[in-house]
Amino acid sequence: MQQLVYFFQKFKYFLFFLLLQFFALTLTFNNLNFHKSKYVNSANKITGGMYSQMSNISDYFALKAINKELTEENIRLINFLQQKTGTSFSSDSIVFDTIKYHQKYTLLSTKIINNNYAKAFNYLTIDKGENHGLGREMAVVNGKGIIGIIDNISPNYARVQSILNKNSRLNARLKNGYFGTLKWNGLDYNVVQLADIPRQAPVKIGDTIETGGKSTIFPEGILIGTVFRIDSENSVDKVIDVKLFNDMSNIGPVYVIKNLHKKEIKSLENLTNE
Repeated sequence: MQQLVYFFQKFKYFLFFLLLQFFALTLTFNNLNFHKSKYVNSANKITGGMYSQMSNISDYFALKAINKELTEENIRLINFLQQKTGTSFSSDSIVFDTIKYHQKYTLLSTKIINNNYAKAFNYLTIDKGENHGLGREMAVVNGKGIIGIIDNISPNYARVQSILNKNSRLNARLKNGYFGTLKWNGLDYNVVQLADIPRQAPVKIGDTIETGGKSTIFPEGILIGTVFRIDSENSVDKVIDVKLFNDMSNIGPVYVIKNLHKKEIKSLENLTNE
């Protein structure tokens, strides 16, 4: 207390000056519109900047929740589009199902919790399983292209056979309509191979490769990558190196695609002639 009294005694004239200055400024800003407007504008600029910075900081720490919300919103919009139009995932055109406005695919967002890409036989693990409606032979993709196919499942998790697996065989096509088999030679995790393409098929560096839709797993038109190198030494068919759109060493949120017509198609294909 004594220190406080000593402080006021020592700086009493300076404190008195500050008090008079405060009263003078108050009278000035309250009675003169020009000064008042300048004060308000300056105060708004300062507080606005502070709020903006606080908002940016808050948004930064909320990015995880925002990303999850956007992913779920994308799922709802894609499913809504499927329900209304029955469109496929073709990047060039709209293809209707046999029954108009009948949904063929549903998507479920999920997250990769383990990712292998440096072995000869690579797998990924996602954080959803049977309890979420997933099953074997369902496609896994993200916004850039294909990831793999579910090959094993538990109640809450699923294992995905990556496209970077030497056992992987997927139907793929060139934009000009020629089909081939997508596989991986086990060398570069950024490059896969498209084989069984007819030698007469026109193809050039930079051409887009996408899923062919000749199975019940992947819809047609999902992006894979671009032609990176063409092996012209083979006399029977071409082997094409495809540079993936995805960086398989760094994958974020993914979607699992479920074909609602798969059971019906499989039942029909498995019928034996009587």
